[in-house]
Amino acid sequence: MTLIEREVAGARLARTIGNPAAKSAVDMAIWDALGRTLELPVTSLLGGYTDRMRVSHMLGFADPAVMVAEAEKMRDTYGINVFKVKVGRRPVTLDTAVVRALRDRFGDSVELYVDANRGWTAAESLRAMQEMADLDLLFAEELCPADDVLGRRWLVERLDVPFIADESVPTPADVTREALSKSATAISIKTARTGFTTSQRVHHLAEGLGLEVVMGNQIDGQIGSACAVAFGAAYELTSRRAGELSNFLDMSDDLLTEPLRIRDGLLRVQPGVGLGIDVDPDKLARYRTDKH
Repeated sequence: MTLIEREVAGARLARTIGNPAAKSAVDMAIWDALGRTLELPVTSLLGGYTDRMRVSHMLGFADPAVMVAEAEKMRDTYGINVFKVKVGRRPVTLDTAVVRALRDRFGDSVELYVDANRGWTAAESLRAMQEMADLDLLFAEELCPADDVLGRRWLVERLDVPFIADESVPTPADVTREALSKSATAISIKTARTGFTTSQRVHHLAEGLGLEVVMGNQIDGQIGSACAVAFGAAYELTSRRAGELSNFLDMSDDLLTEPLRIRDGLLRVQPGVGLGIDVDPDKLARYRTDKH
């Protein structure tokens, strides 16, 4: 098998059920190797739209003052002004108070959206969104379970912001199902679960169906974040919105010889061929788990 026979690689990987992250890593490594062989950046091979993305930072469950302080730190240190707020607690007023505190503190100088990870019912979701109707949210993500088919469709029909499907759309078939059932109007692409090849299929499908797209994150380290920005920057649709590219900031160490840096709210594609990154062999030896 050669590096350009990605369909062959995909067919062979498909013989193993599950393990999407491992399969995605193999797929992205093939793209990286191809870029290095051709002496071209992966972003250019994929589409070459831009060399950077705006960064969105995720704010986890905490009291309003703690989450506001975290947002201030991210804005002042890294220039980030887009925040994904984790919600989904009961009662919903716990979370609506946090979002309101963020808007009160920053005004319209920041962009906000919410992600409930399906923690609310459809009715609770609508109540929460009505309570936050004046807060100018960008999106609502996975507010209620996807298997509540009628409830989710009922909810999406009543929202005035795009509804992002994330964990409910791990495959192109899932994207098609959620879009055609009117259970989502936007999707999250995560290269850690769909690699570059399947993410490309998902992107084209979303573009054809008229869905908005955000680049998501699976609490990736710097390697995963470099992959996400390489893909997101390749297309106009995926680079239109800020990508969730800052989770590596929470990690005390990483594997790259040259660390990623977020400046002025932007993460740039690493310069160089392939993904433009190199793994530090000493750190790899220290952190690998198969030799201990």
